[in-house]
Amino acid sequence: SLDMALSSILSEAEIAAGLQCCQAADSFDHKTFFVKAGFNSKSEDQLVKIFEIFDRDRSGHIEEEELKLVLKDLSASARTLTDAETKAFLRAGDSNGDGKIGMDGKTALIKR
Repeated sequence: SLDMALSSILSEAEIAAGLQCCQAADSFDHKTFFVKAGFNSKSEDQLVKIFEIFDRDRSGHIEEEELKLVLKDLSASARTLTDAETKAFLRAGDSNGDGKIGMDGKTALIKR
């Protein structure tokens, strides 16, 4: 399952902190989230694995519908992102304006 895969990369504390920082609707900020959940301390290989988990349909891109579910990938009981949060997240990681986040956009997004 998804959370099994993520829990091999993120600690329980990191997952909890990532979810805790954005519980209220429209409080999600990808930079804060990545820091709290420890993404920015992970290796390139680990980031690729995280990207692949978020890329549910294995298209090589994370589309809007998949971005919405990023918190659910951490915990089944988490909320989905609001449309505004999803669009802001997408804009931040969409490196070429195609409306999705490609493999190239994922590291830039997490590291900056």
